[in-house]
Amino acid sequence: MWLVLPGVTADHSDHEVPVSAVGSAHGTAAQEDETSTGDLVLPLVAAGTATAVAAYAYARRRRRARTHTPATAGAGPAQVPPPAPELDRQARRSLVTADDCVRTSREELGFVEGLFGAEAVAPFTEAVRYAEAELSAAFQLRQTYDDNPTDASRDILDEIVARCVDAGRRLDAEAAGFDQLRALEQDMSGALRHAEVRFRELNGRTGAAGSTLADLGERYSPTASFSVSGQVEQAKDRLVFATTGLNRARQSADLGETDRAVLHLRAAEGAIAQAEVFVDGVDRLASALAAAAQALPEALDEAEAAVVEARERPTAEEPVGALEGHVRRAEATLAAVREEAAAGPYDPLEALRRVAEVCAPLGAVPGAVRLVARGSTADADGLIGTHRGAVAAEARTRLAEARRLLDRDPAEADTFARQARELAERDIRAHGNPYGGRPEHTNGVAGAVLGGILLGDLPDARPDTLTGGAPVSFGGPATRARRG
Repeated sequence: MWLVLPGVTADHSDHEVPVSAVGSAHGTAAQEDETSTGDLVLPLVAAGTATAVAAYAYARRRRRARTHTPATAGAGPAQVPPPAPELDRQARRSLVTADDCVRTSREELGFVEGLFGAEAVAPFTEAVRYAEAELSAAFQLRQTYDDNPTDASRDILDEIVARCVDAGRRLDAEAAGFDQLRALEQDMSGALRHAEVRFRELNGRTGAAGSTLADLGERYSPTASFSVSGQVEQAKDRLVFATTGLNRARQSADLGETDRAVLHLRAAEGAIAQAEVFVDGVDRLASALAAAAQALPEALDEAEAAVVEARERPTAEEPVGALEGHVRRAEATLAAVREEAAAGPYDPLEALRRVAEVCAPLGAVPGAVRLVARGSTADADGLIGTHRGAVAAEARTRLAEARRLLDRDPAEADTFARQARELAERDIRAHGNPYGGRPEHTNGVAGAVLGGILLGDLPDARPDTLTGGAPVSFGGPATRARRG
């Protein structure tokens, strides 16, 4: 039985490319070697920095003690620490590689849990959670470093690398057990059927997402759906690649070429997982826009009440002129938002964001701002996850900060999430567009490399050198390319 997407007749010749050593591997973007944090003016929080750095240094020493073999007499000269710029690059590469490993492990875990159940995969779920926690701490350290580099920054960078190493080692340690549970070399029929079922379901959902996108274009202003405007086509691109992989996997299995069948299956599973992210993004935005439109009237009422309260507030804490300026700006913005909402198609999420922005100086942020922050964070996460072959550490760091602040300070989380998306889009543009319609892109390989499904190119590769490589699997840096 063959899986076919309508109108797909592309040449599906094999792409065999050697995989570079993972130790130097994935994630070195051209942008990573440039100082781009100057484009984002973030608040400098100096208080407590010395104490925090001391704690990081202590944690680093403990971490090194348990992850490195102590030097012994006669073991040779002590290793010279790398220069600060190289350590900075190493930290960024470590973040990207660890993030990719966590994302891939989580995706494959989803397929395995669908077959064997949550109890069977519990040890591997715990390993992913551990890696996620270490990576989250590493990203928070990176945000601290970006906000306020100091003379003690080397300690922070060392700790970032150590955290990423710990995350990767935990996933590497579980890779063999994970493969034993899957047992694809013994019998991959169940895994192949499960992937084919998900493929068919997703193929139908992709068509429905196209209709949803068209409906959003009619119901709201063009800016409302701009962030997902290309996602249906990108989902189709991943499904083209998945079609090829599933068909080749079944053909290879029928011929007794088990290793080759497993390789194609893993590539197809990665493409299916990313196609689902694209489709989910369209559906999520449709729900968020409807919820925002419903929440806007109450948010406007809250904001107008805050304006009235601000006018009556004693001004000892703030200069009279400054408060009056905030009030006038809020009144003008709220009136404009009401007028736009009544006039016709508008962007409800952007309207809520504008309401929240003018209320913040008055000390009152509408509760609906969480809806905006959740949407922008999920949007940035989807973009980065499906373009991880191009996106560098800075965008991922801002996304991690958005996640961290989501419940505590949703307005600030929204700001970081939007920065993450802007930085990711910059990286993707610099990497090149695989959806340009050139013949070598019609089988979805370019999109698979851009999505990090195949370990073909690094984020600093030229667009004209895109090739296919080994599919990635559950595991850390030492094991993720084992299927190749």
